[in-house]
Amino acid sequence: MTLNVTRRHFLAGSAAGATMLLGRPAFAQSKTLNVLSHLVHQNVLTKGNAGDVIAPWRETEGAEISWTTLDSNPLQDRLFREASLNQTDFHVGYVIDNRVTPEIAGLFEPLDSFQAADPIEDFDDIAAGLRSAMTVGGKLVGIPVRHATQALFYNEALLEEAGVGAPPTTIEELVEQAKKLTFTSKAGTPVVGMTLASDLAVFPVMFARAFGGDFIDSEFKVVPNREAMEKGLSVLADLFKAGALPRSYATTRNDDMVTWLQQGRAAFGVLPFARFAQLNNSEQSAFPGKIKAVAFPGSAGGAEMAAVVESWAMAIPANSADKELSWSFIKAVSSKAVTLGAARNGNGPVRVSTYADAEFSASQPLAKIEAATLAKARPAFPAFPEAVRAQATFLEEVQLAVLGRKSPQEAVAAIVERVTPLLPA
Repeated sequence: MTLNVTRRHFLAGSAAGATMLLGRPAFAQSKTLNVLSHLVHQNVLTKGNAGDVIAPWRETEGAEISWTTLDSNPLQDRLFREASLNQTDFHVGYVIDNRVTPEIAGLFEPLDSFQAADPIEDFDDIAAGLRSAMTVGGKLVGIPVRHATQALFYNEALLEEAGVGAPPTTIEELVEQAKKLTFTSKAGTPVVGMTLASDLAVFPVMFARAFGGDFIDSEFKVVPNREAMEKGLSVLADLFKAGALPRSYATTRNDDMVTWLQQGRAAFGVLPFARFAQLNNSEQSAFPGKIKAVAFPGSAGGAEMAAVVESWAMAIPANSADKELSWSFIKAVSSKAVTLGAARNGNGPVRVSTYADAEFSASQPLAKIEAATLAKARPAFPAFPEAVRAQATFLEEVQLAVLGRKSPQEAVAAIVERVTPLLPA
């Protein structure tokens, strides 16, 4: 038998021998897991009320995590470019549900074999609708990790000051209250009834759904109920005309809405339930404990309201190395313990059991409302190759209607005409 000993093998063997002589266990060489995500994904795992909940995994694996964080759209573009190369240095990427077309799904490693060999704890506990969104062509390509289900937030102190006894239970009441809450508060702050961002389809879709409508349904029909969409846009245009939406509506973004609510410059806002802790943070908010939430209301006409939900999943690029380490990370993040910890840090938990956890419920008073809303929620639109372009076109027409430059009827007709050619054949 011939024994070939290289310098590397010799040094490794010597080190191991020295460790054994010292009576200490040998540790694996330090590894680095490269993750491409949004900053919020890093933060909910590493800081907050529950602290650094991914630290045990790092210690067990002897691995460090190198985070590269970008805003949502640049993140998706970067991830898809990386996954299209011959090889990428990223081990795990966070992907949004409405971007996972069949073509995009093909860029990622199918996870069924990993799940079969080394399954995630109580996988069926993860909400079925979220798992379904990550199953493309019968293959599991992502593990849900975060959902953002939209709620109607309101400033209880401002409602009381304006003589509004309770938050609205219908969209009609919401419009009435938003107009009444467009005033100057006792503190001298000009208040608008509602703040909404103009750069996401979430918000006009919510208003259309309040009347039983939608933007694009699961069968890829654009505006399946024109009358409902026209009503939704009419409501938004009416709020803007009445001054109950900010004059800066056309340039308002998500983070702006958070600031307006925290500062008492807006009475209502539509944001994910997970924003509750941030909105009531005593170091950031002028109204800690006074910003509350309810499910976004439907019309008094009885249409069932389906809130918009957006979900993120962890995926492994098919061209990446060390997929076993990637799966180990995904499995750890998906565990009940880490899901709970991340939820306490502000994440939208994907596990049904998390909402029933006494510790979580005690720190998250919206848990029951969120769970009930999530049960009926669905994405703003299904995934398809031209989805980004379709959303941009939709928002362009919505903005024209809200600002009064087109009638709602004209805007809806243009949405149908311009978006239909972008849909799958």
